[in-house]
Order: sequence, then structure tokens, then C-alpha cells
Amino acid sequence: MNIARRSAIVAVLALAACSSHGASKSGSTASGGSATSAPTKTIGVSIQNREAQFYQEMEAGMSAEAKKYGYALNVVDANRDNARQQSQVEDFISKHVNAIVLTPYDSKAIGSAIVEANRAKIPVFTADIASTSKQGVVVAHIASDNVAGGMEAGKLICKAIGGSGEVAIVDEPEVTSVQDRVRGFKAYLAKSCTKAKIVADVDAGGQRDKAANDVGDILQTHPHLRGIFGINDDSALGALTAVRAAGMAGKVAIVGFDATPEARTAIAKGEMYGDVVQHPQEIGKMVIDTLHGYFAGTMPPKVVKVPVGTYTAADAKKAP
Repeated sequence: MNIARRSAIVAVLALAACSSHGASKSGSTASGGSATSAPTKTIGVSIQNREAQFYQEMEAGMSAEAKKYGYALNVVDANRDNARQQSQVEDFISKHVNAIVLTPYDSKAIGSAIVEANRAKIPVFTADIASTSKQGVVVAHIASDNVAGGMEAGKLICKAIGGSGEVAIVDEPEVTSVQDRVRGFKAYLAKSCTKAKIVADVDAGGQRDKAANDVGDILQTHPHLRGIFGINDDSALGALTAVRAAGMAGKVAIVGFDATPEARTAIAKGEMYGDVVQHPQEIGKMVIDTLHGYFAGTMPPKVVKVPVGTYTAADAKKAP
């Protein structure tokens, strides 16, 4: 074989090798990345209860915004189990994610997991529910303006009961977002609806069955109850079950929080008075936007508040 021919063959083989390597590289994909490149950042997300519609919508907002920036999300379900959530954080650390987002199941106990992430120099953000632990540093908390939401709930109840009467709260006091809602609710009544009297404040754990049982007991003790504030829609719908059973549907005004489809249907039927509307997809979007700014060198505020709204029968009539 002459030298010219040998040189030509070598050049062809080299070109083929380069083409093969390039094709392999461009074919790699990852969640949140493009078809031609791997994600630039990976974010570990532990959601306290992924089956909840609110968190599904929040996750959808995060996913859409992460795709925009080319970030990969590793989303896992803590299933309302603190030990499981702690383990998930440890797994994120072992995988060297670029940031961790938590909706803590236990706001106090989550501190030890946050400390571990801090030691690994992985920034931690919380969404919807904040950490109340004295341990660990959270870069920012992104959530609805729950105090304002509680005040809106108070305004709805006050209007529903004509400004006076006995009111009950179906609570979940260990959750930080709920603490804010109840604080706003009580503040509104104390300032702007002074003839309304809170006669019961029960911890139903945000669960529908327990709320139904607790409200059943309240109705026996306070037969002249005029209004009920449920800190989420499961609490409000559980209260509705008890009110129906007592033959008081339409006589006791119920206000919830979240405006889920089932609650909206009850409002349209006149069985619930109204609901405070959160925007979980917007919260999810803001979580990713906050992380994106942080990655770019901008330190966010410690708390990023997302506005809330309200939903009543008047809004139901406007719905298509």
C-alpha cells in the first residue's frame, strides 16, 4: 500500500471515530435538560405528601420552570414520615445535588437533616411549610402569604355570619403555614369583626375524618354555632360532613383554604360559603426562579411570599 493511500484511510477512520463520539454525546438526555445536553443543575425535592393535589400542582410548576432553565428535578415523596424525609435528604447529599427543596413533614425535627446538607455545602430551600428548628440554615422559604390568607378567611366568615356569632376553627397547629393562617384569621376577627366569638379551636390534623368527628362534638356543645374555618379543604369538607349529619347544612357557614375542585363544587351548591385560593403552580415556579437567582449569585430574601385570593359562589357562577 502506498503512503498516500494509507494516509487517506487513516483520515477516514479518524473522521468516523469523531462522528461516532459526537453522536453518542448529543443523544444523552436528562429530566429538565435538552435533547442535546445534560442538565446544568440537579435539584433534590422532598415533598411531605406527593399524593396531595396541592403538591402535585406545585411540582408541575417546578417542573415547567426547571425545564426552562435546563435543571433536572429529583422529586421524592416523604409520605408524611419524618424519618423517611431525613433519609431522602441523606440520599440527595450522597448524590451531590446542587440544591435541596423541602416541604417538611415535621417542621421542628427536619432541622437535623438541614444541618447535614449545610455541612455538605448544599443550599436548602423550603416551600409551603417552613422549618421551625433552631438547627440548620435555610436560604429562603417560598410560600403563600398565609397570614394574609387567614385574614381573607376571617373576612369571608365575618360576612357570612353577618358580623356576629359563634365561630370554630378546625386547626392543625404543628404546621407553620397553618399557624400563620390562624394568626391572620384571629387578627381579622379581633380588629374588624369584634362581635364574632371563637368558641372552639380543635386540632384535626388536616384530616377529613377527624375533622368530621371533631366538628360533630363542637355542634353538640355549641348548637348555635354560626361559622367554621377549616385550615385546609379536607378540614372544611370534614366539617361539612358533620354539619350535614346534624341537619344544619346551609345554617353554618364554612370557609376552607385551597379551593380544591370538591370544595368549589360545595361552594357552588351553597354548602360552603367560600375558600381562600392558593396558587401552588406559582409557588413551584417561584421556588425554581429563586434557586436560579441564587445560582447566579443573587441572595434572595429569607421569605418569598406568593399572593392568595378568594373563591365564593359569585366566582362559581362565572366559571365556564
